[in-house]
Amino acid sequence: MKHFLRVVTQFFVFLYCKCLWRGLKFVIRKFTGRCELQRICYNNKHGARRTLKIESSLRYSKNELLQSALSVHPDKVEKTIDDIMALKKINPDTNPQLGISLQASLLQIVGYRSLVAEVEKLRREPYDSENPEHEDMLMKLWKELRPDTPLTGRISKQWCEIGFQGSDPKTDFRGMGLLGLHNLLYFAEHDKATALQMLHDSLQPKHNEINKPEWEQKNIDKAIGYSFAIVGINITDLAYSLLVSGALKTHLYNVAPEMPSLLHFQQTFCYLMQEFHRFWIEEDPS
Repeated sequence: MKHFLRVVTQFFVFLYCKCLWRGLKFVIRKFTGRCELQRICYNNKHGARRTLKIESSLRYSKNELLQSALSVHPDKVEKTIDDIMALKKINPDTNPQLGISLQASLLQIVGYRSLVAEVEKLRREPYDSENPEHEDMLMKLWKELRPDTPLTGRISKQWCEIGFQGSDPKTDFRGMGLLGLHNLLYFAEHDKATALQMLHDSLQPKHNEINKPEWEQKNIDKAIGYSFAIVGINITDLAYSLLVSGALKTHLYNVAPEMPSLLHFQQTFCYLMQEFHRFWIEEDPS
């Protein structure tokens, strides 16, 4: 009985709050002469704060047009903004900045959805050793990380030198598919100095603080290092989880002027890799 009364009470509180909020919005609009979207755009600068508020406003609107705006194709964003302006009876000639602001934020919103779909597609695509493009990417990764060391064969224990678990990296990509390889290659190509330094440190846990003879004399276990490629795949998993959960919205809405792209996701991956390495060094793995 107590549980039933609690549920009924919560239901009426919800209805009360919902009606109160709608009534409050109506009063504010009558008082200011501006709808909620106008108030958001005029009171917030371009960036995550404004876009997140617009996204929330559209999602919880009772109007189907406003709700559907969150899932329109990027090519239809401009028309959707025109439809919203017409629905809200806003004159675009007297409110030119409103249309620009709404368009920028809506492009970020639909761009984020498109990015999630693109990343998910890469994650679901398995590494195929019979695919020349996949093999070419893998070979590029080796050349970027081991520029002075020729690979003796496609199947080789040398792969362990850059942090794979066995003689065929193909098996390590099962969890994240091609997404893991894309991220590792992007890091190696676009932030090569950092990637090489991280790889070097991962193989030498003392970070060159002692020379090799002293290292061997102290019998320091090299296993306290970390596997660079495997860590990269795990960090890819972390970045993917943050993206899908929506936790990256604030960051991406702030760094992407319009539509977030795979480039922004990969830059986030590079940042996470560097943060992991910084944490690993600070923890002093020796």
